[in-house]
Amino acid sequence: MGVQQSTTAQTRDSLLFLGEFARRPLKTAAIAPSSPALAAGMVAPVPENGQPVVVELGAGTGSFTKAIQHKLRGRGRHVAIELNPKLADLLRHRYPGVDVVCADATELTAVLERRGLGPVDVVVSGLPWVSFPTEAGRSLATSVADSLSPNGVFTQFTYSWTRWANPARTRLQALRERFEEVVVSTTVWRNLPPAAVYVARRARRAEA
Repeated sequence: MGVQQSTTAQTRDSLLFLGEFARRPLKTAAIAPSSPALAAGMVAPVPENGQPVVVELGAGTGSFTKAIQHKLRGRGRHVAIELNPKLADLLRHRYPGVDVVCADATELTAVLERRGLGPVDVVVSGLPWVSFPTEAGRSLATSVADSLSPNGVFTQFTYSWTRWANPARTRLQALRERFEEVVVSTTVWRNLPPAAVYVARRARRAEA
């Protein structure tokens, strides 16, 4: 893809994202797609060898999808869960090699069971970090933790300007309850708005 075509695609995605934000602000919760710099941090744990299973939550217009596909290079399995039907259709057209599922991220366990997948190597979340109700956030953290392999990794981004708000701190506490290690990246300034990446490892599985 040439520079002009790439710029046109980015502009089109930005306008689409802004339009979906205007229609569904609580579900979209962002005014622009994530930048390549943020995407690189989010997909860093995706293995460069083997046949990994990677699950993407809240894939949007595909900023992280593109980065995941670049790292996989046709290997493994990539499942992308997107609640917005319009964005899910866009992803299916743009990334035919990705298993795109139009569903709520809280249905993660059921989505994996229907496909006979698990445990998962990496879960990459583009979900709006602060818009989940407290119980839904805890439930999702539990579903992700229970879906990961012992060496599996979960990544989630948060905007720097909301990172210290009570909803974000509540989500972080839920994450720390479900994972032994949660590392916060330095600020990714080349994103609108600036963001940070949470990298969670060594999931604590729910007791039966």
